[in-house]
Amino acid sequence: MAEQQPSFDAAKYKNAQREQWNKDGAAWRRWNPTLDRWYGEVTRQMLDLALIQPGQRILDIAAGAGEPAVSAAERVGPGGYVLATDISEGIVELALQVARERGLKQVETRTMDGENVDLPEASFDVVLCRLGLMYMPHPVTALREWRRALRPGGRVAVAVFSTPERNSWGALPASIIRWRAQLPPSVPGQPGPFSLGTPGVLEDVFRQAEFGNPEVHAVPVPHSAASAAEYVRVAREAFGGFNAMMTHLSSQERESVWNEVESSMRSFESPGGFEVPGECLVGVAKK
Repeated sequence: MAEQQPSFDAAKYKNAQREQWNKDGAAWRRWNPTLDRWYGEVTRQMLDLALIQPGQRILDIAAGAGEPAVSAAERVGPGGYVLATDISEGIVELALQVARERGLKQVETRTMDGENVDLPEASFDVVLCRLGLMYMPHPVTALREWRRALRPGGRVAVAVFSTPERNSWGALPASIIRWRAQLPPSVPGQPGPFSLGTPGVLEDVFRQAEFGNPEVHAVPVPHSAASAAEYVRVAREAFGGFNAMMTHLSSQERESVWNEVESSMRSFESPGGFEVPGECLVGVAKK
């Protein structure tokens, strides 16, 4: 008989996520210009589909170091309001710094679990979540919470990664790390970068959370850099999940793994530079 998989400990997982982003949040902000180039189009499409207007109240879940909260704040203007939330207290401090540097006084931040939104009912016009929902253990619970916080007619817009086959930027390094670190295969139904990317899954999660007629749009997100070496430098500093997979390896072993990742990523180099494929799904629904 095959050994039974241990039950998934959501509380332990969330605590690890919080610690990881408290540790890696500064690197994510440091690479903001590169990350904004990669994910800028997804952010624009999210905000467009959410129909954000001046004066609205916006809730950003898993806001990280400030996007899409900052871009949303620019759209709602000084008469609007944006609350940027994240499970990591360290990274929301960085988000507030970014907002203040841009003179956006309409942005506030709060440490908050995206599955347990401690906010009044019907208090926001739009809820946003860019690249966060797929990492939540209970995405339907999260969306139900966000729906509760929305005013009647309010909209939710999320971005998640699609399938591993369309996201070589992450799937290829993860497969190498998983093999070298001797990790078991990922389990369907557990959170992860591609957990909501299979066709129909995101729409189903919206419907289970009682949102009607969700729209889902695929958006290319090619990850470009000067070289494979530069891409790996961003990945090992800003993508904390990769490092979290190797915590039990020695520093020499981790360095060896990263060398193998860089070698494999050179297949995406050309005379014009480096570009590896990626794809997001942008989902939007109305309360």
